[in-house]
Amino acid sequence: MRILVTGGAGFIGSAVCRRLASDPANVVINVDKLTYAGNRASLREIENRSNYHFIRADICDGRAMREIFARFSIDGIMHLAAESHVDRSIDGPAAFIETNIVGTFRLLEAALEYWRSLNGDRKERFRFHHISTDEVFGDLPFDPSQKFDETTAYAPSSPYSASKAASDHLVRAWHATYGLPVVLSNCSNNYGPFHFPEKLIPLTILNGLEEKPLPVYGSGENVRDWLFVEDHAHALELVFRRGRVGESYAIGSNAERTNLAVVEAICNALDARRPRRGGKSHHDLIAFVRDRPGHDRRYAIDAGKIGRELGWEPSVSFEKGLERTVDWYLANPWWWRPIREGTYAGERLGAA
Repeated sequence: MRILVTGGAGFIGSAVCRRLASDPANVVINVDKLTYAGNRASLREIENRSNYHFIRADICDGRAMREIFARFSIDGIMHLAAESHVDRSIDGPAAFIETNIVGTFRLLEAALEYWRSLNGDRKERFRFHHISTDEVFGDLPFDPSQKFDETTAYAPSSPYSASKAASDHLVRAWHATYGLPVVLSNCSNNYGPFHFPEKLIPLTILNGLEEKPLPVYGSGENVRDWLFVEDHAHALELVFRRGRVGESYAIGSNAERTNLAVVEAICNALDARRPRRGGKSHHDLIAFVRDRPGHDRRYAIDAGKIGRELGWEPSVSFEKGLERTVDWYLANPWWWRPIREGTYAGERLGAA
């Protein structure tokens, strides 16, 4: 299949591209605008493969998207291009409206025009897979019996989650109104190698290595369900290939942790691998900071549907995944150091 991946230089998108390009039966066309979080270095292992192509383009450019569809005879789309950091959406929501809502609209228009031009089996097998987040569902109480699933009503809290909710609705509308064959997925918090250093887990690892404060919002009791990025990439491929048209799939790992517990687990890993001078612990670097506005208490995913229908389940526990992530950052300063020494210096955003 000739698969268009939008946002394929980002964290999750690059994991998807690496997975797809590892199979020579696939041709992967990666379209990315290369904003602050897009990094072609994340694709170094596949950049010279004959079945991988990179194009720098903006999904808001409808003409460019139509040209790419035609040039590569695309068989399907995995749409991951998005502004994705809640903190940045609080300080500057305009880019989130433009990329996540207007960009998705432009891409849908180009895809619909292209899909209508297809015939026979190619038209039948075409898919538009829209990748979204569990944050569109809003906030859960601290009650383990309550989880998000595909029937949960939308109640976004931040500009980021509101923009993703809007894009989800657009995709469903293009299916209901125009018949475009779509599938959707909503995932929990991803982590793993190549994660941009402003997010909680890589920020904590790298600040810890540099013996800088480890900032934790509020009391650190907010809960997230953590999903290893390579498990997510596997799930996304299954949804793209085998998901039922018009359906959505919730993807999570049943690995709920408080933010403070995550930071403490990283401190334990760093204490074992890179002890601080003078016998001090990385735990001493934890610093509680002012909570960000609209901070949802808890996210949790019921991933039963994708398990029943597509046979997916996570293969990496949070403990093993976090160990692999810490070890990856320790071994790969070539990737993260240019980011840390550039425009991003390790602060928390979202409380301006």
